Amino acid sequence: MSTDQSATPKPADATTFPQLIRAAAAVYGNNTAITLKADTIPDDSATFRELDERSALIAKGLIARGVGKGHRVGFIQGNGPQFAAVLAGIARIGAIAIPISTLIKANELVRVLRQSDVGGLIVQRSLLGHDYAERLCDALPGLREGTSPDLRLPEVPFLRWVVSSGDGLPSGILDQSWLANAASDVSDEMLLAVEAEVHPTDQMIEIYTSGSMALPKGVRHCHGPAMFRADYIARMAETPRGKEGYAFMPMFWVGGLMMSLLPNWSAGGVTTCTEGTATNNRMAMGSVLPKEEMKVYAIAKPLWGLGMTETMGPYTYGDEVRAEGYPLCAPMDHIAERYEVRLADENNVPVPVGERGEMQVRGYPVTVGLHKMERDLFFTPDGYYRTGDMCIQQGSRILFVGRGGDMIKTASSNVSPAEVEMEMQSLPGVHLAYVVGLPDKERGQIVVAGVIPREGETLDFAAIEAEMRSRLSSYKVPRLYVEMSHDDVPMLHSNKVSRRMIEKLLAERLGRAA
Repeated sequence: MSTDQSATPKPADATTFPQLIRAAAAVYGNNTAITLKADTIPDDSATFRELDERSALIAKGLIARGVGKGHRVGFIQGNGPQFAAVLAGIARIGAIAIPISTLIKANELVRVLRQSDVGGLIVQRSLLGHDYAERLCDALPGLREGTSPDLRLPEVPFLRWVVSSGDGLPSGILDQSWLANAASDVSDEMLLAVEAEVHPTDQMIEIYTSGSMALPKGVRHCHGPAMFRADYIARMAETPRGKEGYAFMPMFWVGGLMMSLLPNWSAGGVTTCTEGTATNNRMAMGSVLPKEEMKVYAIAKPLWGLGMTETMGPYTYGDEVRAEGYPLCAPMDHIAERYEVRLADENNVPVPVGERGEMQVRGYPVTVGLHKMERDLFFTPDGYYRTGDMCIQQGSRILFVGRGGDMIKTASSNVSPAEVEMEMQSLPGVHLAYVVGLPDKERGQIVVAGVIPREGETLDFAAIEAEMRSRLSSYKVPRLYVEMSHDDVPMLHSNKVSRRMIEKLLAERLGRAA
């Protein structure tokens, strides 16, 4: 596709986000693009043309304030037109958009901001009663005495400015007019010239999810693959222009972004949002559904199978809702376009049909890498991403067995045991904590903690849970607790803790299946 932005190509042909924004505005014009139906804030809506205009204002403000190609800009924003405008404003100038979970608590926020190297941060002031300016100050107390717009905070050494809105902003957080007022210094011609230098191979977004270590995991995706997937999913879902589709999942994660917002943007559909989102999505892989709910699920096509942030959403789909004996995921009868998969052993050698192996996937939409992490930690030498999902092939069909690693998949969200353990072990009465996931009919897995108290301390699990809820997103907080002693901890011959044996121990004491 030509980089001449003055043309009016079809949105489906876009290979970069700026091309999609301009094409959608030209083709769909005053059709509604996205709406927000809210209880605590005013309803909002935007047409495709208004999204172009609103995001252009943000883009010009960023350019005027020195943001350029490859610069890393974070934002905390709930689902709705403003999320779409901020994402587009950042991405259309070649900067890297880094959406941050609105569920995030102060301790987590510091880790994500530091790991992601954001230079600027755009923050929604409030959502569902939460003041995000205050949450930022809880995470970074230096913002209360800040010297904006030139921050110098050792905890987040690359962060230079934060903008938000409303009365009583802390001194280290600028009013959003700091960006808006600067936009007038940048002409339409200048914005067009900047957009013309955004290419399909440029990084567009970095989505943060829990990693297998305590650090958050930043998954990088480029413009070309994101545009390809937006069009592909719109075609697979047969999304017609003007069709209303609800964004049940948050757009700061891949589910809401790639299954709702971007496909609708490409096809001209209407994305309808509410303030709250379904983080406990019972229709997603990992939940065992009652038969009556399977009938509801079967209405939606295609029947998506495995997918993850690293693959930019689902890369398999099936011909039926569930296969007998394999209730956690739709059978994988088909592989989506531009992906290759294989089942392999621990040496990355393909396993025979009928034998269990790890699902490995490569292809155009697969992440180009994880921020600050060596590629060989996650990819095979021949370019397959190691998903950690264990599967078995029966004939031409692939069936999901379960997760191969320690990562907990609960309520459609990833939980890093190491992150939860780190927080628990910082509590005064806790000496050691072991966090595992046990099977759960409603949530796929439930987060459970085995806790060893400090000498002479008595554990108060109600108080521990309350404190953990103040530190971590709710889905990461253990739901069940078991007190343990040092003698209870099972060890392997390698002098390492056997997490599988801990799972069995906790399951036995709780009377649950492991």
